[in-house]
Amino acid sequence: MRMGVQILEASAEKVVGTMPVEGNTQPYGLLHGGASAVLAETLGSIGAMLHGGSTKVAVGVDLNCTHHRGIRSGLVTGVATPVHRGRSTATYEVVISDEQGRRVCSARLTCMLRNLGAQNGEQAPAAV
Repeated sequence: MRMGVQILEASAEKVVGTMPVEGNTQPYGLLHGGASAVLAETLGSIGAMLHGGSTKVAVGVDLNCTHHRGIRSGLVTGVATPVHRGRSTATYEVVISDEQGRRVCSARLTCMLRNLGAQNGEQAPAAV
């Protein structure tokens, strides 16, 4: 991925990933809020996908990010944990912190869990 996101841990219960600040800044040299949103949506979507299993596709439908502090260098780490895991939606809270453990961003992502192949009225394949 061009943003430099690396996944360190991934399960339906917890997804952890990192992203460098360098290369992901806005014109004033601070971590771009959109970059934080990319990290949050990536981690939350992976969690939702793992929760949904092989017969579902996770599609983001709502993303909310609150930016708490600016950061100019280093690595940020995001941790996504479930708030709700249902049959048709999954919501994850994502906390993004700097290398000193200070919260940079709080995000919440809700994904719709669609049946695989349901895009054109098709039925999902039967689970094997």
